[in-house]
Amino acid sequence: MSDEQSPTETPHGSSEEERAKGREKNTETPVEQDPTDTEVVDETESTVPTDVQKYERFKKMDGATYDRVNGFLRDRTYITAREWAIARLCADFRTETGVEMTKIGENLPELVPFMTDTYTPQAVNQARSSFEGKVNKAGATFLYGAMSGFFTAEELDELMYEVTEVAKFLLEVEGVDLAVAEELDAEDRISTVMREVREESARLRAEEVECPHCGETHDV
Repeated sequence: MSDEQSPTETPHGSSEEERAKGREKNTETPVEQDPTDTEVVDETESTVPTDVQKYERFKKMDGATYDRVNGFLRDRTYITAREWAIARLCADFRTETGVEMTKIGENLPELVPFMTDTYTPQAVNQARSSFEGKVNKAGATFLYGAMSGFFTAEELDELMYEVTEVAKFLLEVEGVDLAVAEELDAEDRISTVMREVREESARLRAEEVECPHCGETHDV
């Protein structure tokens, strides 16, 4: 018989030492996994300013392509889709110190669904200036047409109705909720103003002026 004492065997043939090790393993407290270790963080969303994330002016345009929006506008107005969107953004992201052109340009795809590229501040300013220039020219053209006597009062009313419908549609796309009563009231006021413009213009054209050379009066 050997002098060395062998470990006591268990009924299953395992030694007491092995069973003790097993109990130590079973009593170890499991380490909880930090959920942030596996959570996927959307870096794009985290870098987008809060006011940009909450901006919903063009949400009705989700799924629309630039070409489709641009085609609609070019058929009915002088402006492009780019000029329309950026002009709207410049009005909405205006602060006491000016327009946030950098923010608009860097987040343009997040702000406007049909815009897919970012813009530099210079490009944003250029689009806004182009919009303002076209509105100025279109306004002068329209007002001259109304003042020149080319249109009867009825024709002018019909013209105003058509252009007002386009303008209202664009406002509704931008999220403006126009009640029927408000629409009718606005149309009546616009019609009244344009009739007054036409009447005053007719008086202006009918005024007599005295020729500085011969002294005779002539109808204008």
